[in-house]
Amino acid sequence: MKISSKLPNVPTSIFTVMSKMAAEYNAINLSQGFPNFESDPKLISLVSEAMQEGHNQYAPMPGDLRLREVISNKIRELHHHAYDPNTEITITAGATQAIFTAIAATISRGDEVIVFTPAYDCYEPTVQLFGGKTIAVQLEAPSYSPDWKKVKAAVSNRTKMIIINSPHNPSGMLFSESDMLELEKIALENDILVISDEVYEHIIFDGQVHQSAARFEKLAKRTFITASFGKTFHNTGWKIGYCVAPEALMKEFQKVHQFNVFCVNHPIQKALAIYMENSETYLGLSAFYQKKRDYFLSLLKDSRFKIIPSKSTYFQLLDFSEISNETDITFTERITKEEGLAMIPTSVFNKNKEDFKQIRVCFAKTDKTLEAAAKVLSAL
Repeated sequence: MKISSKLPNVPTSIFTVMSKMAAEYNAINLSQGFPNFESDPKLISLVSEAMQEGHNQYAPMPGDLRLREVISNKIRELHHHAYDPNTEITITAGATQAIFTAIAATISRGDEVIVFTPAYDCYEPTVQLFGGKTIAVQLEAPSYSPDWKKVKAAVSNRTKMIIINSPHNPSGMLFSESDMLELEKIALENDILVISDEVYEHIIFDGQVHQSAARFEKLAKRTFITASFGKTFHNTGWKIGYCVAPEALMKEFQKVHQFNVFCVNHPIQKALAIYMENSETYLGLSAFYQKKRDYFLSLLKDSRFKIIPSKSTYFQLLDFSEISNETDITFTERITKEEGLAMIPTSVFNKNKEDFKQIRVCFAKTDKTLEAAAKVLSAL
């Protein structure tokens, strides 16, 4: 049997590689981005109640209407933009499925898609699957701020889309208001679509504000915004998220969505609709994770790592250039095997695999785990 791979050059995800290595060497796992503590028992109880009440069959294709209404209200309150819950919101099987579906619905052979690297590793393979080509614009360490002159230079007559991720994984950078206005200008002048990956929308530190694409009226009219309940409510294994977009874009999105997953977990949707009516369930997240970030960094104050505190997400970059001349891949593999601590090398997400001597750690962990990890890091 002859099989012609549609993704012949796509390797195993670095998250899979490092998590497997962590298990093999019984290492503390700060690599993959998931909490090692439980979700709110109240939310779990609401899911159970929804199951017991009989919500165990297919949900409506766009998602539970009450949940879509809650999302619409949330965005209106936070970003002053109204999305119609009937025609402009879809509940998805996580943000990755939402991103896949938005690309599938809009990208054709020969289209170019601009991505900022380091980038989450689902963007490029999905673009390739549908015959498109990614054009990488590198964000430079240590600030990882976008250079809009480089973005403008990357635009061609084949540019169909720009994908942004803010709050940004892995750097913890935030797009500013001026960044978003630059993006809006470029998108309008060149008739470009946008995917705004906002999965860490509620994890923002030091009093800063998340500049959602929804805040910018002209930009919002050509943007798919994708988000994740799993990142917000400490239950990444539930794989549930959402996408919002103007009606014309959402109509195309749902054409693909209905034949991809059709609908997603019904009882969880019912539970989230009730749970999120209390806005503190998500608005309190920034303070929760800032406390973890600050505690973790206080444990590393005497280490040899160079550290700029993360502005958002539950990731922190650590610069090891004063510790080792190894590549970040060699460094992380050695520390996993010899010291029992798994982290993520950031070069794998960069244009041309550029190595800034930085590793990404996830601090969405219990204090006990952070203390054990910091002990290893401080001894290096």
